Amino acid sequence: MGTVTDAINAEIEQLGVEPVSPGLAELATSLARSVDEADAPTARAVAARELRAVMADLRKLAPVQSKGDAVDDIAAHREKRRAEAARKAAGG
Repeated sequence: MGTVTDAINAEIEQLGVEPVSPGLAELATSLARSVDEADAPTARAVAARELRAVMADLRKLAPVQSKGDAVDDIAAHREKRRAEAARKAAGG
């Protein structure tokens, strides 16, 4: 596979959209392959433009992933400290 195809497949996997929209994911892979294999600059540009549009649609379909950020880390540490203080106050 080419570099565009590999990158698109990796992004589709990271987004987790293939189960949600397998046809659109396959279309993106096919367009990426067309970008990699195009000889004419015009054909490459057309395929790339369509690929950008399909990927924008796939990104919109991606499920929201809850990834911890700094605020979540602070809240978790605070909860841990409170639980420890409550345990000590109860005599434990």
